[in-house]
Amino acid sequence: MKVAFVGKGGSGKTTLSSLFIRHLAAAGAPVVAVDADINQHLGVALGLPERTAAAIPAMGAHLTAIKEYLRGENPRISSAAAMVKTTPPGRGSRLLRLGSDDPIHSRLTVPAAGARLMVTGPFSDEDLGVSCYHSKTGAVELYLNHLLDGPGEYVVVDCTAGAESFASGMFTRFDLTFLVAEPTRKGVAVYRQWTEYAADYDVALRVIGNKIHGPEDVAFLREHVGDALLCCVGQSGAVRAMEQGRPFDLDDLTERDRAALATLRTAVDARPKDWPKFTRQAVEFHLKNARAWANAATGQDLAAQIDPDFTLTPDRPGSADLEHAYAAAFQEWDVNGETELWDRAASRP
Repeated sequence: MKVAFVGKGGSGKTTLSSLFIRHLAAAGAPVVAVDADINQHLGVALGLPERTAAAIPAMGAHLTAIKEYLRGENPRISSAAAMVKTTPPGRGSRLLRLGSDDPIHSRLTVPAAGARLMVTGPFSDEDLGVSCYHSKTGAVELYLNHLLDGPGEYVVVDCTAGAESFASGMFTRFDLTFLVAEPTRKGVAVYRQWTEYAADYDVALRVIGNKIHGPEDVAFLREHVGDALLCCVGQSGAVRAMEQGRPFDLDDLTERDRAALATLRTAVDARPKDWPKFTRQAVEFHLKNARAWANAATGQDLAAQIDPDFTLTPDRPGSADLEHAYAAAFQEWDVNGETELWDRAASRP
């Protein structure tokens, strides 16, 4: 299942996404965590030292190599340069599976709290004033578009704050989106934005009340978000200790907060997978981006990249089924080097 955590800045979405990731991993579930926020704090929230978290290879820094790998032998995609963040997979594309030894999972993730963590990367000095953060989250969108997640597998994405996720089609890439809301007018304003913008796209959205002090806070959220309110989490000394870098264990949480995490997983597991809708919406947003800017940027008609007879489904072969063909190339690849060896891996039959 693909899960997003969203909310206004400071609502606690990174903290709650990290707790949910820990909860899933502690139960033995395969989990990939993705830090797609402009403020890259998920690694530290998962217990990594700041220096270790800052050294994780950034997806945004290896976007060309990611594209080169994913396009595989898809005849509709002429080159990595012709791929944009919304380019959907088709026949010949390389598909991903959690736990496989493809270069994206094996080279761009690090272990964290029992999960595998990927990061988009922060703004660099070269980015300031010349590019938007969506140039980095495009790598996440491509990753999600090519991922065949199976039963009992989870990808949890800590997204950008507020309504920034609507600057791309990534908000449709999730089986369930958790919006973290404080019991304030600003907190519920982001919920109203989400429900308004996502109304035409069948986005499954549930609200987690955070920083709850008492029944009045719960009543306030219920008044403004109604049945979308799934559960609430209170102020926690254990969480504050975690945020201050002191030792932390899930058992340190109150029984109510542990129950809230279990409620989140129950809600995720209850969501049906709709692969045809997932594929259809990928195509829809690709066409929107092609018309708006991507055709002009690439000098091509990117509508031609759409494979009309392709639907992403779990029975399609993913990279795990092709590992033997690429293992030698993967061993040579250096994440801090050039993308030449990624290209070599992509050229293997």
